[in-house]
Amino acid sequence: MAEISASDKNNGSKKRSHKLSTKIDMTPMVDLGFLLITFFMLTTTLAKPVILQLNMPDKDDLGQTSPVRCSESLNVVLDDQNKVFYYQGLECNSKVNSTDFSDNGIRKVLFDYKRRIGDNFTVVIKSTDKAKYRNMIDLLDEMKITNNRRYAIVNITSDDEKLLSIK
Repeated sequence: MAEISASDKNNGSKKRSHKLSTKIDMTPMVDLGFLLITFFMLTTTLAKPVILQLNMPDKDDLGQTSPVRCSESLNVVLDDQNKVFYYQGLECNSKVNSTDFSDNGIRKVLFDYKRRIGDNFTVVIKSTDKAKYRNMIDLLDEMKITNNRRYAIVNITSDDEKLLSIK
């Protein structure tokens, strides 16, 4: 217990109070801090994955097709070494052009055709066996950037392969 002394003796000297050093144990606070950091790291989502919405036809509608006019369609064929071949129409009878995935490449082509044709503009996407998966993803991204909502991914035909072998 604390004790109070009642002595009135004063020799004229001042007494200094003796200060004790304070020592605080920080170990529990550090432990709590690491527990909180670990809890928030494990319970938070760092980055949500970005996905591309791809609408597939119903199983009941597989036999049905929607008519596409030749003048409103553009065939895009992906090939190796990041090359993109394109031609207008549904057959390979028209002139085949080539481009790449740069800003002045397929994006400019898609913007030009969409501006010229309008809302009924349809892109038919084909891919050779030598094309990379990344090229298909890049082309789907370009479709999203250029706001083209009408496109189809189809198998490459033998006519397309013959046409690309000539190029």
